[in-house]
Amino acid sequence: MRFISTRGQAPAVGFTDAVLGGLAPDGGLYVPERWPSFSKERIAGFAAMPYPQVAAEVLGAFAGDEIAPEDMLAMCEEAYASFSHKAVVPMVQIGPQTFIAELFHGPSLAFKDVAMQILARLYDHLLGRQGRKQTILCATSGDTGGAAVEAFRGAKNVKVVAIFPEGRISEVQRRFMTTAEEPNIACVAVKGTFDDCQAILKAAFQDLALRQAVDLAAVNSINFARIAAQAVYYFTTAAALGAPTRAANYVVPSGNFGDAYAGYVAMQMGLPIRKLVVATNSNDILARAFATGRYARGAVQATLSPAMDIQSASNFERLYFEAVKREPEETRRAFEAFANTGIIDIPPGALSTMQAVFTGVAISEDETVRAMVATLNETGELIDPHTAVGVAALAHVPLDGPTVVLSTAHAAKFPEDVGKATGVTPALPRGTASLASRKERFDRLPGEAETIKAYVRAFAEG
Repeated sequence: MRFISTRGQAPAVGFTDAVLGGLAPDGGLYVPERWPSFSKERIAGFAAMPYPQVAAEVLGAFAGDEIAPEDMLAMCEEAYASFSHKAVVPMVQIGPQTFIAELFHGPSLAFKDVAMQILARLYDHLLGRQGRKQTILCATSGDTGGAAVEAFRGAKNVKVVAIFPEGRISEVQRRFMTTAEEPNIACVAVKGTFDDCQAILKAAFQDLALRQAVDLAAVNSINFARIAAQAVYYFTTAAALGAPTRAANYVVPSGNFGDAYAGYVAMQMGLPIRKLVVATNSNDILARAFATGRYARGAVQATLSPAMDIQSASNFERLYFEAVKREPEETRRAFEAFANTGIIDIPPGALSTMQAVFTGVAISEDETVRAMVATLNETGELIDPHTAVGVAALAHVPLDGPTVVLSTAHAAKFPEDVGKATGVTPALPRGTASLASRKERFDRLPGEAETIKAYVRAFAEG
């Protein structure tokens, strides 16, 4: 399996280099040169398999012969043994043909654990084989950083620098990062928004001297292995609901578009999906793009669902590349222009291709609160604000057939907001109850790329 850049000015690489490199040298994102596919019979068979086995099958399709099947299975079994639910991603029914897929049973109580736990094992396996050490720079809007810290803390071959927008994530989200005691972890509160953090990350990866000096890597969803790992739960939940005979709809609370794009990846691999609904909060760049054909950056607004407070969705470039029939020059032109102007007018043909699969819905703060209250009153389920954005979107889009809302975080990650909305303050699960009493350790820096790059170099070389 070979991977190519969406911008077409970097050489094709294998799975190992795509995983360890993260962002392509030309600033583009790696995608498979061709999509692997599963037969209908194989997809149906996933319903009878344990989650780690399905994960090994899906990831193995992208790794090809670079990782032995028995090694991939062993890594998946170890990764998902860290989850508190044996099903890894269980489903709860909240209405007629409507389900919530609980993606929050991992160590940091967020969907990012599903990909990050296996990614840490992949890094350890691949770096150990090459005798390399890397530095991971992770920009987070709340959950990616905690998942990365939980997955990589204590790693022998990896150092992690997690940067997050100061004051724009919940205390629980912050503490999952800042209470790590291991010396290979550094956390930085950046003055600015997540989009500022993401721009700093991209600037760091485009600094070839820095990349070479510290062997810089990324575990944000710009890393294709993260996307492949997230595609797994589309296969497992769909198979449980009767796929491939019955096709389901998916409603995905979305900020950086990685989780929704993973559903698109599953479709390219042969999984039938009726519709992918991208549910945003008031930071609605994706909802506007799918509705109007104009992908236009706006000012980031702070909301009850902070992990989605994003006005520049990195993974949209991958979808754009597919929608313009894999034309790298067009993709490069569009996203270089977006970096300068904040606007892309999607070509009509590409927009039609996107709209055949995706529908975007923007949800207000009032709707988010009402969805939390209604879900608790009608089902007894306490959901977090991000999941509530997805549940609220159900009222805006008519959907036939079984429908799955991806529940991206445990309600206890947002105790104040959930408690204020519902009157019930969610408690942290038993294994994480001591989080509030642990000592925090992090630095504060201005949102300047050069400052952060200097910090990363000093930490990596220290």
